[in-house]
Amino acid sequence: MQDRIPRMKELIALLSEAAKAYYQESREIMSNYEYDRLYDDLLALETETGVVLAGSPTQRVGYEILSELPKEAHPSPMLSLDKTKDVGALQEWLGPQEGVLSWKLDGLTVVLTYEDGKLVKAVTRGNGEIGEVITNNARVFENIPLQIAFRGRLVLRGEAVIRYSDFEKMNAEIADMDARYKNPRNLCSGSVRQLNSEVTAGRHVNCIIFALVQAEGGEFGSAGSAEQKPAGDAVQETAGSPAAAPAESTAQKPGGDGARAEAAAQELRNSVSRRFEWLARQGFEVVEHMQVTAATLPDAVKRFAGAIAGYDIPSDGLVLTYEDIAYGESLGRTAKFPRNSIAFKWADETAETTLSYIEWSPSRTGLINPVAVFEPVELEGTTVSRASVHNISIMEGLQLGAGDTITVYKANMIIPQIADNLTRSGVRDIPEICPVCGGRTAIRSENDVKSLYCTNPDCQAKKIKSFTLFVSRDALNIDGLSEMTLEKFIGAGFIHEYADIFHLDRHREAIIGMEGFGPKSYDNLIQAAQRASHTTLVRVVYGLGVAGIGLANARVLCRKFRYDFEKMRRASAEELQEADGIGEVLADGWCRYFASEKNNAVVDRLLAELDIEAVSESAEEDEAVRPLSGMTFVITGAVEHFSNRKELQELIEEKGGRAAGSVTSKTTYLINNDVNSSSSKNKKARELGIPILSEEDFLKLLDGGGR
Repeated sequence: MQDRIPRMKELIALLSEAAKAYYQESREIMSNYEYDRLYDDLLALETETGVVLAGSPTQRVGYEILSELPKEAHPSPMLSLDKTKDVGALQEWLGPQEGVLSWKLDGLTVVLTYEDGKLVKAVTRGNGEIGEVITNNARVFENIPLQIAFRGRLVLRGEAVIRYSDFEKMNAEIADMDARYKNPRNLCSGSVRQLNSEVTAGRHVNCIIFALVQAEGGEFGSAGSAEQKPAGDAVQETAGSPAAAPAESTAQKPGGDGARAEAAAQELRNSVSRRFEWLARQGFEVVEHMQVTAATLPDAVKRFAGAIAGYDIPSDGLVLTYEDIAYGESLGRTAKFPRNSIAFKWADETAETTLSYIEWSPSRTGLINPVAVFEPVELEGTTVSRASVHNISIMEGLQLGAGDTITVYKANMIIPQIADNLTRSGVRDIPEICPVCGGRTAIRSENDVKSLYCTNPDCQAKKIKSFTLFVSRDALNIDGLSEMTLEKFIGAGFIHEYADIFHLDRHREAIIGMEGFGPKSYDNLIQAAQRASHTTLVRVVYGLGVAGIGLANARVLCRKFRYDFEKMRRASAEELQEADGIGEVLADGWCRYFASEKNNAVVDRLLAELDIEAVSESAEEDEAVRPLSGMTFVITGAVEHFSNRKELQELIEEKGGRAAGSVTSKTTYLINNDVNSSSSKNKKARELGIPILSEEDFLKLLDGGGR
């Protein structure tokens, strides 16, 4: 036994650090696959030895929370679920009972409380015992009803998530690849726990309900509550077996009506699927689910597996719950798990292959990311040959070296990852010089995670991303300068700063001689640069790539400072924050950028090459007389009079208005051609008393001077 204890201590330290990073800091220092493997190893050692050490993650849920949000203890612990990757084990667990199979959603668990039909409180799961109060943020979740028909006390559990489609749209609006969000789960966690609910409102957070915990009072007063049933303490994190449910009115009626009503109420109190139906009628979005038996379970799992590639909500498996709530509650709980539900993690399809080499990919921030390149293999119907290793710490954990035999899989059947290293030759050949610029590299440790950085401030890789933004459509809009072409020109020494783009004629012969170029493509490029030199100040400000200053913020700043760039770049943080939408972080970033003499010199040389359109006094009047001044619009649905929603958004901003992504109390109008739609945005607009306009209505409003 003695030789087992040191390994158990080592596993506890590794798993605790990974849990802290994941739950508290919204980052990952090991893959889910690796975490599950180490967790199972620890559990096996505890079973073998009969020893459970203090602090073991098999005995506690989550990690301590650190934030400025108010804290609140949960009435009963929010437990995790036991798990399996074997469908046969699921069948054995279910036995002769009926079950409900649903998605295991990958977001942030929240507890919602309604009283007298209104949302009064929302609390995160936190560490399972103490959560953070996020009521103001929950009120701006896109699909949560602020008011429901049920007038008693209702407590629900759900998963706050950001859909993949919304996540991709938000990332598409961020020109800087390195500034883009890493994954929906981390973005959701940060969005839900914001101190400013306006930030949350712009992040498209939804809440999918997976459990009804308590319903009492009102017309359903006979339903009881979780607190009245001792077994009801076992409330899990990601699937529903709530301790009590609402009943249809059970007032006895003459004849058989009362008996039928009581039978229906009893079924509702004791049926997970019936509760889901009732919650859906109240206006909640409930987790997608299927009723199953042991015989139908394998086919149901296959149906979910077949749907995951197109499923828009992040999920990391399935949950199986007993349909009979009383039966599930009668089984009680262990110290860590309820016995009425079990999680199913996908049995990842793995393939064995050989690691060819580690490719080091520099980024604009200076971080040099390791990417494993291996012999191609088939996984989940596609050929894969590359997988991100994330950082040096993960490489060291895997003892990863070229030539090793590795197993690879697709996390959640989507993202290629390394599962294990079978030969573990050890990490070697970490580059001492940047593969792009030849500058010195350095290994830095942040939050105990080691990563490789290029120390050269003039690294070409850092410049490539900046120049890609500068020549993009919404900035200077220079056709022919793709990222690949920029990489060639920067590597050849043609471009060192923005002004050099307008002097590519100095390198005519060399450019014509490059692969993929000739006299015609060279002439087109020179003409594109000449056209781009006649531009607007908004495009220039956006193109500089100042941290956080997107196209909309560039417009706001130009209007605020009356298109006086000199005044704009000399502005104090306080003056900048007077502009709509410019907060402390953006203002500080702007001030830091223009505090640099080098940046100012680069901008001065750029301005000397440009012919910036003057904005007349009549065209840029006081905000008070601009047609849409002071108004905030939200656009949803398909458009007919414009080529796309972005064109409509640009018109709104041109006329002095502001285009936002979510309906809040600050919204002036919602634009939706389907005025009578039951979409979440339309519902929220009606709840807040915000007018809904069709495009025709909007154009009439604009023609009428905005009033």
